[in-house]
Amino acid sequence: MQATDTKQPGSFEALITEIHAQYDDLSKTNQQIAVYLTQNPNDVAMNSVNSIAEKQGVHPSSFVRFAQHFGYKGFKELQGIFRQRLNTAAPGFETRAEQMKARLAEAGDSGVRGHLLDLVANDLASLEQLVSDIDEKDLDRAIDLLEAADCVYLIGQLRSEPVVVLLRYILTMLGRRAVLIDAAGGLATHMGKVIGESDVLLAVSFRFYAKEVVNTAEEVAARGIPIIAISDSTLSPLAKSADVLFEVPEREQAFSRSLAAPICLAQALMLGLAARQADGTAPKAPLIPVVSAP
Repeated sequence: MQATDTKQPGSFEALITEIHAQYDDLSKTNQQIAVYLTQNPNDVAMNSVNSIAEKQGVHPSSFVRFAQHFGYKGFKELQGIFRQRLNTAAPGFETRAEQMKARLAEAGDSGVRGHLLDLVANDLASLEQLVSDIDEKDLDRAIDLLEAADCVYLIGQLRSEPVVVLLRYILTMLGRRAVLIDAAGGLATHMGKVIGESDVLLAVSFRFYAKEVVNTAEEVAARGIPIIAISDSTLSPLAKSADVLFEVPEREQAFSRSLAAPICLAQALMLGLAARQADGTAPKAPLIPVVSAP
């Protein structure tokens, strides 16, 4: 992609705004770069273009062309924007994860235990970043929508499904109407069409995004029905449909994406909703029968 006449953004915030505005029209490679830059600003500031490109499996020249597309002479000039931001920024995910690994590391860790150490360190870093980045206004707004809804519809497929299954369980225990939109029978998008104006949709999806989740969210948003979304980027296809978007960025694992932070966020939303019901309107006993040992 050739350089454009775009005036270079003079601040990190202005650059991110411009990336969001142009994202849908970028090439796939530039979209990949855009997601990395928005999710890992500290690492962009601290690492060379060669090391960043190697991590992403993209040629360094692609990063240079990306910078030129947004009005910069080259990647170093774009990187200067990220370095300005670094003066007041909290540690990024990669830095947090390495710090956690250093704290947890023990001599001789290898094999499965070594994998366990890596997973625990990444989860702790992800949870720490969640606490650092979460906006209390977004939490309050999401709980307002959940509290006001006649029915909470939940959709999440592939590796996101455990999050919405847990949410359905807790909502049911709280005495709230909850419907899980699943892929059974190919009815997911059809189920989305019965969501009413007094309901809310809570959608969860991470890269690579499940098409039925994205399509359902877009159809529901077009009808003016509120949507709460949990995803991994403000550039996620769910972002444009969401009234409240919770961004939970996390480094991809070789085998599977950890759900520690999304699950923790989901539980926090449910605790907030339960607190709103603590005035006596909540059921005094679980609505789901349980079997206890004598």
